[in-house]
Amino acid sequence: MTKRNTAQRRHQILALLNEQGEVAVDALAARFSTSEVTIRKDLAELEKLGLLLRRYGGAVSLPSEFAHEPSIAPVKQQIAKAAASCIREHNRILVDYGSTTAALIPELANKRGLLVMTNSLAVANALRELENEPTLLMTGGTWDPHSESFQGQVAEQVLRSYDFDQLFIGADGIDLNRGTTTFNELLGLSRVMAEVAREVVVMADSSKIGRKIPNLELPWAGIQTLVTDSGISAEAAEQIRSHGVKLIIASE
Repeated sequence: MTKRNTAQRRHQILALLNEQGEVAVDALAARFSTSEVTIRKDLAELEKLGLLLRRYGGAVSLPSEFAHEPSIAPVKQQIAKAAASCIREHNRILVDYGSTTAALIPELANKRGLLVMTNSLAVANALRELENEPTLLMTGGTWDPHSESFQGQVAEQVLRSYDFDQLFIGADGIDLNRGTTTFNELLGLSRVMAEVAREVVVMADSSKIGRKIPNLELPWAGIQTLVTDSGISAEAAEQIRSHGVKLIIASE
């Protein structure tokens, strides 16, 4: 069997799970001609996205009592696909920590010659699984268990040694008057990331729009693009555009 990229393999794992109700690690490894370690990583990432439940030796479909509950995962995938369309081959990009930005990584499978720096181990691990093998750089710094990312002055100094085409960053909230807001009090690294990137791309689902959280992370003046979903209101979209920000609304 020809080798498939990570995104394709995970899509087919979900298709098999939908058909069979359960899948086994050893059978999947044989089917896709890959290692059991790789399959376990696939199942772990799909579980994080709320698409399955892992069990010993494999995984099962979500229980029926959860099947009717709306999942944010498809929305994040739509946003990630739209954001990835902004990336050209051979771009130098920064990817901040977060579940929405992490969803961007599988969408990079067909982009050649990328250089990607991140402060997130989850993002780094996902990048290592891509078969097009982007050049991976880590910021280093002090590990912050709350955000599960590297922060601090060392990371800031490393960032200032580079320049990037784009920064992809999430947000806990979008204040229509001020910009992106966050619960995290460690704001220094995010701001340095924005300084060293020519384009700042914020990835946030529409539920974040209008949430006013005390900590201002990035003002509108420092943001070039916002990628969100179709749940955004016409009024909010107009106000965001009034700040000179390009608004990309992901389609289903």
